Amino acid sequence: MELVAGIDAGTQSLKVVVYDPAGRSVVAHASAPLDLSSAPDGSREQDPAAWVAALRKCFENIDPALCSRIAALAVSGQQHGFVPVDAAGQVLAPAKLWCDTSTSAECQQIMDSVGGAGETIALAGNPILTGYTASKLPWTKTHRPEAYARLATILLPHDYLNFVLTGQRFCEYGDASGTGWLDVRSRTWSTRLLRATDPDRDLADCLPPIAAPDALFDIDPEMAATLGLPATVKVAVGGGDNMMAAIGTGCVVPGRLAMSLGTSGTLFAYSDTPVVDPDGAWAAFCSSTGGWLPLICTMNCTVVTEQVATAFGFSTREGDAHLQATPPGANGLVMLPFLNGERTPDLPLGKGVLAGLDTTNMSAAHLYRAAMEGATYSLKYGYDAFVRAGMRFERIVLTGGGSNSAQWRQLVADVFGLPVDVPVQAEGAAFGAALQALWALGQSRGEAETISDITDRHAALDPALSAQPDPQRIPAYAQAYARFLRYLDAVTPLQRG
Repeated sequence: MELVAGIDAGTQSLKVVVYDPAGRSVVAHASAPLDLSSAPDGSREQDPAAWVAALRKCFENIDPALCSRIAALAVSGQQHGFVPVDAAGQVLAPAKLWCDTSTSAECQQIMDSVGGAGETIALAGNPILTGYTASKLPWTKTHRPEAYARLATILLPHDYLNFVLTGQRFCEYGDASGTGWLDVRSRTWSTRLLRATDPDRDLADCLPPIAAPDALFDIDPEMAATLGLPATVKVAVGGGDNMMAAIGTGCVVPGRLAMSLGTSGTLFAYSDTPVVDPDGAWAAFCSSTGGWLPLICTMNCTVVTEQVATAFGFSTREGDAHLQATPPGANGLVMLPFLNGERTPDLPLGKGVLAGLDTTNMSAAHLYRAAMEGATYSLKYGYDAFVRAGMRFERIVLTGGGSNSAQWRQLVADVFGLPVDVPVQAEGAAFGAALQALWALGQSRGEAETISDITDRHAALDPALSAQPDPQRIPAYAQAYARFLRYLDAVTPLQRG
């Protein structure tokens, strides 16, 4: 009657799910909100202590009888963040997050130091894009020199929570791919990129060891007691939220395409071999299961629809009614939804743009539709790069908060021209972390189940939430998407200037 748990530390909240593998059901779920600190220079930061407080709050809200049955857990965390820790394990400064655009100049400086974006891709498989961890180090050295001087270990958000849970400092290949320093082909740190980030110190000394995908660690006894967990609980390596969502959606074998509609939007597909684009059209990440995970990321997804809903005084739960009341293409209204800058397309200093306003579309409903369409078109822009590279997919598996919207599910099916499926377990990243913990626990006991065996058995789809492309709507969305691209082409020189 053992249970497993998955922890997902996102930008807006921390969530915990407790899963019963025998009954194939989530038996407990808890969440706690997180605050985000923003500044005009593009800084987006959080206090890591808030993550720990949220973790404690979540476990306080779970039945102690269930907690006592948890045998293993894993952490999913927002990628790319930087948690500076000293030798004693104390956090030295707020964590700069994935959506932080204040370090865009440092991205270019690092790449210029090795010969440009092309050489950076040759070294590591990826350019160093805005939000990646690497650029946060020189920024910290300049703006927080005292913290940088005391820096002993570079941790990502999920690494830090693992440190809190186990007392050990380690990372894993999937999340490490998003630092900008890991050569994803060889799964080794790039000495040249580390030196380009800081020529005055050896940053390799600050990087924790990389753990195997199926590694397990003992929980710290004091932390176990604090959370109401058995002292025998094992902690799996976990990974970045996208890597854990890949597990939660069954995207652990080739040919499957997953889309996450969260604060950011992502589109990813598993591969048994590295999938690197010489122009950096997508992120060539490692998976957290031993393979690779080519990934498209946009920095503005549900954050945009939520902003519009808040501005007009309604809840996103009412959003589907606004979609039903307006036609595909929003009567010509177009939103370039780059409220946080943007990674796909690559416009780190980009701002949101509304175009095509007239007397027929200047309404809350049209604006909400334009926001949802714009967020979806940004993902389509990245998907087109996958298609140009020869990748082909038959279906999309949808996860994240946006997947709860029937209208958004249909919108994705119509824009991409592909059937859309939704997993039974909506919290893809937290659920994926729980499944990774289940897999690692089985591996430690000599069980032969692969991660794909695990997902085939547990990552079920909900047929009631599926959506099929509507042939009558597809042409309208194709026309609207072409209009989106024209405005994007027109605005890009201004956004890069």
